[in-house]
Amino acid sequence: MTAGTAGVGATLSATQATPEAVEYTEILEAEDRPWVTVVWDDPVNLMHYVTYIFQKLFGYSKGKATELMLKVHNDGKAVVSAGSRDKMEHDVQRLHAAGLWATMQRDD
Repeated sequence: MTAGTAGVGATLSATQATPEAVEYTEILEAEDRPWVTVVWDDPVNLMHYVTYIFQKLFGYSKGKATELMLKVHNDGKAVVSAGSRDKMEHDVQRLHAAGLWATMQRDD
């Protein structure tokens, strides 16, 4: 480049972003949001069992596991883990194997 010219990216101001740049930015922001595992309340599992599973699968203390179990019981759901999509898929599978209702989603 010569002294009198600038690159294409340098000529766009923040208010003149191209549609491609906006879409790319939205994709990057969506990819930055972690995935979460949500456990849902069910009419089958006892509260002490759910607390035990949270301790066993996630290594939570009894207090933290109880807090999450009560959130599931009182609010109908609780986020129990967060991270990469692969990790959350694995967590959901482990929770299903333990008989709990769980899903994964992007963090809000």
